[in-house]
Amino acid sequence: MKDLSDWMETMPLVAILRGVRPEEVVAIGEALVAEGLGMIEVPLNSPRPFDSIAALAKACGGDALVGAGTVLDPADVDRVAEAGGRLIVTPNAGEAVVKRAKALNLYAMPGFATPTEGLAMVAAGADAVKLFPAEANPPPVVKAMRAVFPPDLPVLAVGSITPEKIEGYWAAGARGFGLGGSLYKPGDDAPTVAGRVAGFRAAVEKARRVAA
Repeated sequence: MKDLSDWMETMPLVAILRGVRPEEVVAIGEALVAEGLGMIEVPLNSPRPFDSIAALAKACGGDALVGAGTVLDPADVDRVAEAGGRLIVTPNAGEAVVKRAKALNLYAMPGFATPTEGLAMVAAGADAVKLFPAEANPPPVVKAMRAVFPPDLPVLAVGSITPEKIEGYWAAGARGFGLGGSLYKPGDDAPTVAGRVAGFRAAVEKARRVAA
């Protein structure tokens, strides 16, 4: 199994398909993978999320890291694993969820909003941490917190991320991004979603060049 760092290096973008339905998720997932986006989460407050995760894992699991977002209950970590998901994302500093994910050999990407929460998630075993909501934490905040985190800890910015915001967060030390409504809204079809990837991909490539 690839390390999370391998997925992040290929394309450090996580598609957040909040509200997606099982009957449409495979077409959207395949379109995202075709555009080079290989990390996909189905938030658990979506319709029949475990069915969507199972369908995605079956169709795209060899080419994508599929998992769940908005995971609040450790018991749901088991259900995600049973469905074939390998990535567990929380909106909060959910220590019990992180520990259950690691016990099942899944990737854990918990949320945080303060250095205290971020470091607590590192201690719990997080593979990466998700700064949420990013709109309340601009790049200077990321830079300050990045200084006290382990240097190899991936920090992702999530919340109202657009291509225009990526370079600033990258320069501050973020190394990944969760893409929600700017990438997918309920009702969007696969070609519409796929068509939005190029702008984010170009923004990442530019941020990497500038930082090099």
